[in-house]
Amino acid sequence: MDQGNNSRVAEFVLLGLSSSWELQYFFFVLFNFLYITIVLGNLLIVLTVISEPALHTPMYIMLSNLSVLDVFLATYATPKMIHDFLHEPKTISFAGCMAQIFLLHVFAGGEMLLLVAMAYDRYVAICKPLHYATIMNLCKCTCLVVGSWVTGVMHSLSQLAFTVNLPFCGPNIVDSYYCDLTLVIKLACTDTYTPEVLMLLDSGLMGVTSFLLLLISYTVILVTVRSHSSVGMAKARSTLTAHIIVVILFFGPCIFIYAWPFSNFPVDKVLSVFSTVFTPILNPIIYTLRNKEVKSAMHKLKTRYLPVHVSPLFRDLLLVKLIY
Repeated sequence: MDQGNNSRVAEFVLLGLSSSWELQYFFFVLFNFLYITIVLGNLLIVLTVISEPALHTPMYIMLSNLSVLDVFLATYATPKMIHDFLHEPKTISFAGCMAQIFLLHVFAGGEMLLLVAMAYDRYVAICKPLHYATIMNLCKCTCLVVGSWVTGVMHSLSQLAFTVNLPFCGPNIVDSYYCDLTLVIKLACTDTYTPEVLMLLDSGLMGVTSFLLLLISYTVILVTVRSHSSVGMAKARSTLTAHIIVVILFFGPCIFIYAWPFSNFPVDKVLSVFSTVFTPILNPIIYTLRNKEVKSAMHKLKTRYLPVHVSPLFRDLLLVKLIY
C-alpha cells in the first residue's frame, strides 16, 4: 500500500490540440479572441436581464443562468488550453486534473437540466398559456434553476467518487487538451471495467433522460404550434427554433463522444472544443439576434450606461463588439 502511494502520479501530460508550433500560435490568437467574446457576450446577457425589470420573468431568468453556465463551461479548461499553446510540456497536477473533471460535469450536467427546465417553461407558455402565471411562478422558477445546479454538483461528485481514489502509478499522458474522464480512467494501474461501466451508466442516464424529456417536450410543443396560426404562435415558433438549435448544438457532440466513450478518435477533440468553446459563443448570438425583447433591453442598457457625449456610431460599434 505504501509503495503504491509513493509511486502515485503527481501530474498528467496533456498532448493538446496539435504538436505544430505554427498551428499553436494560430490557436493561441483564435481562442483568446473566442474566450473573451464568450465572457463578454454572456455577461452582457446577464447584465441586461438583471438591469431590465421587464425581463424578470422565468424565461429570461433561466436564460441568464444559461449564460452563467456557458461562461463557466468555457472557463474550466479554455484558459489552461490557451496557456499551454505557448508552453511545453503541457502538464497539469493531479489535483488540477480532478478539479477539471469535477467542474466539467458540474457545468455540463447543470446545463442539461437547465435546458430541460427551459423546455418545460416553453411547454407551459405555449400549451397552457392561461395558466402560465400560476404554474411558472417565481418560486417554481427558482426551484428549477437551483435544482439544475444541485443536480449538476451531485452528478459530478458521483463521477469523481470512483475516480479520485483509483491507483494512478504509471502512464500519465492524456491525448486531449483537458482531463477527459474517459481517458484519465484508462490510465489507472488496475482493472477499470467497473469504474468505466459506472461512469457510463451515470453520464448516460443523465444525458439520455434529459434528451428524452426535451424530445417529448418539443414534440408536444411543435404539435400545438402547428395547429395554430396566430401571430403569437408565429413568435412561439421563432423562440422554439432557437431553443431547438441550442439543444442540438449541446447534445450532438455529447451523443457522439459518449457513443464510443472509451475509444479515442481525432474528431473527439474537435467535438470537445465545439462543446466548450463554440456552443457558449453561439448561445448568446442565437438568443440575442432572435429575441426582440433582449435587443430592446440591450439598447436601453447602451443609452443608460454609455456616455452621452459619445457619438451614436461609436456606441453602436461598441455594443456590437460586446455582443459578438
